[in-house]
Amino acid sequence: MTKTFGNSVAANKRLHDLIPGGAHTYAKGEDQYPEDMAPVIARGDGAHVWDVDGNEFIEYGSGLRAVSLGHRHPKVLEAVRRELDRGNNFVRPSIVELEAAERFLASVPTAEMVKFAKNGSDATTAAVKLARAVTGRPLVAICADHAFFSIDDWFISRTPMSAGIPGEIGDLTVAFPYGDLAATEELLTRHDGQIACLILEAATQHDPPAGYLEALRDLAHRYGALLIFDEMITGFRFSEAGAQGLYGVTPDLSTFGKALGNGFAVSALAGKRELMERGGLRDDHERVFLLSTTHGAETHALAAAIAVMDVYAEEGIAARLHELGDKLAAGVREVAAAAGVEDHVVVRGRASNLVFATLDEQLKPSQEYRTLFLRQLILGGVIGPSFVVSAALTDEDIAHTVDVVAGACEVYRQALDAGDPGEAMGGRPVKPVFRRYV
Repeated sequence: MTKTFGNSVAANKRLHDLIPGGAHTYAKGEDQYPEDMAPVIARGDGAHVWDVDGNEFIEYGSGLRAVSLGHRHPKVLEAVRRELDRGNNFVRPSIVELEAAERFLASVPTAEMVKFAKNGSDATTAAVKLARAVTGRPLVAICADHAFFSIDDWFISRTPMSAGIPGEIGDLTVAFPYGDLAATEELLTRHDGQIACLILEAATQHDPPAGYLEALRDLAHRYGALLIFDEMITGFRFSEAGAQGLYGVTPDLSTFGKALGNGFAVSALAGKRELMERGGLRDDHERVFLLSTTHGAETHALAAAIAVMDVYAEEGIAARLHELGDKLAAGVREVAAAAGVEDHVVVRGRASNLVFATLDEQLKPSQEYRTLFLRQLILGGVIGPSFVVSAALTDEDIAHTVDVVAGACEVYRQALDAGDPGEAMGGRPVKPVFRRYV
């Protein structure tokens, strides 16, 4: 079926007229998709979405990795509807807050206390603030190899989009390379007594080097710093207990979100009791204004999180995500090789969290070839900035996706042979999120 995008084009214009960037997350921006082929979504069901033109797509990276069970999951919706009928926000804590905390700590037993919020940035910033309060130190060390930690100044100051942030704030954030303990120790030595914490994702596209996470934790503690795992992506995708459960390394603090709510807004800061109590009412130290959000404990979102954790445990969701990802990755690699582009269309990452690279004739990352590839996927009824799977995908969905990728790889091969992807791009190239100018 031929796809047309007239209604999406019109809707995108209206979105830009009213909303800066035309979306509420830069990663969902129109600039991340081929020209005039950025579908505006009308509805979703399982692993499929339909846009305002009536086009149907198999969806990957659902909700930027948030919807791991698939859209409209019945058990999640049932839990949400039940709480909505009881009211969703009160002047005192709801009993659901206790139930959610108990369920979370049962799922992530490496943590001793948890506090919920609405988005990942609030949780990571609270972790950083707590680390600074506990250590009395000003500097935050971020992993330079990881893409995103927060919308807040302590992180954004280190990106090309640092406009509006005083340079003095950026000076309070330093960086260390993933997997390089010697370089990290050099950083800690250079700023001895000044670094409050090291924050990183425990793993991204590859498993950590043997012993790395344990050694990093010991190194941080030896220099008086805390170790923070950002589990926004790895949590409830690498395993029900997150990367810390998978790799057997307990950080001082960790942050969760995304898949925790299957699309409903809920995030979490978790960690050791002695640290978390600094933000409570039972500690003798100077108080820390840890997290205080009016909507952080909306009952329907916490009920969604409880339902998600129950479904994970009952149905082995983490294992299913890996099984689906393995099948998809194998299929994509096979058809890429058949088209002679296996060195150019490259699937990377853990099976439950697959991404793809698009490389040019010199095997360098290319936004132009990414545009070509995304365009062919969309025309074939597949949408996604990644190959991150949801548990709602079927074998038929995977098979169709592989067929569409096969066709995209043929076009890719033709462009490589011509030395020019321009005609197959259909317009301007897609762009990276972090850039200084339009």
